[in-house]
Amino acid sequence: MKRGNTIFFGNAPRVRSYAAICGSKEREGVAGRYADIALSDDMYGESTYEKAECKMLSNAVSLAVEKGRLTDGDVDALLSGDLLNQIISASFAARDFQFPYLGLYSACSTMSEGMLLAAALVDGGYARNCVAATGSHFASAERQYRYPLELGCTRPPQSQWTVTGAGACVISADCGRIKLLNATLGRVRDWGVTDVNNMGAAMAPAAADTVMRHFRDTDTLPEDYDAIITGDLGALGSRIFKDLLWEKGFDVANHVDCGEMIYKVVEDEFQGGSGAGCSAVIMNSYVFAKMEAGLYNRVLFAATGALLSTVSSGQGESIPCISHAVELEAGHEG
Repeated sequence: MKRGNTIFFGNAPRVRSYAAICGSKEREGVAGRYADIALSDDMYGESTYEKAECKMLSNAVSLAVEKGRLTDGDVDALLSGDLLNQIISASFAARDFQFPYLGLYSACSTMSEGMLLAAALVDGGYARNCVAATGSHFASAERQYRYPLELGCTRPPQSQWTVTGAGACVISADCGRIKLLNATLGRVRDWGVTDVNNMGAAMAPAAADTVMRHFRDTDTLPEDYDAIITGDLGALGSRIFKDLLWEKGFDVANHVDCGEMIYKVVEDEFQGGSGAGCSAVIMNSYVFAKMEAGLYNRVLFAATGALLSTVSSGQGESIPCISHAVELEAGHEG
């Protein structure tokens, strides 16, 4: 069933299993206590940052499949993407598996888009088990979007720190305590922000737009959720997000942002975390663990993505952004 821009899953696809890998900086915060693997070396034994990013993503997918007691033959599709040109981390990681691959690009909102599409495939009876996955690496993202680390450039106060990490979850037709109830498709929003260091301000309008449409389509209010979780708005973006919703009459006092919570002390990381791996790590470790433990019952997850490129930024373009939302509910094992 569909209402407005929201798809309602009648057959209750479930999160069967999940896994997360985080980097050395991320291990100092909440992710280090919940992730399956917390790295002490961000190179992960590889010769380049990009190869390390690919290895994290591949291993996160392997772990999620293994924890779901599945084999490659049980998985109908991998839905994955990343931040790099031609989504090379996801595409190269897919070489390690025998199941079909659907490459996605939704920047830092790739985790929620992957979950949305995986749930739709499972709910429609086209698949039994799908894997949604994404990741990022601080050094590879900095090299592509801003400056190589070797230049030692000063980071402005409005900047965020791209998360080194990866996360994956298996969306299944018949097993798992966490149900996917519905998903709201994002619209591209662009409020004219051109600063590539100010991702939170650029993405906040897209997150607010999607969450407000979700409330409308589902006839819900903020207080109906234990947590409204955005992907990587950071401290500044989170304040803008709350203000935009407040102006429309919604008090999202239960809002938390993966970018704000992933690091031990936000002040040391300017505005907090960002990157496709930000929400992927937090959702596939901390949040799903809390849901399975009964500490969260109903969660709205809206990852956020800035759809820019080095070419568009160099040509003076503003930053179009998007946010996709999925609603999850904890329950009994299916």
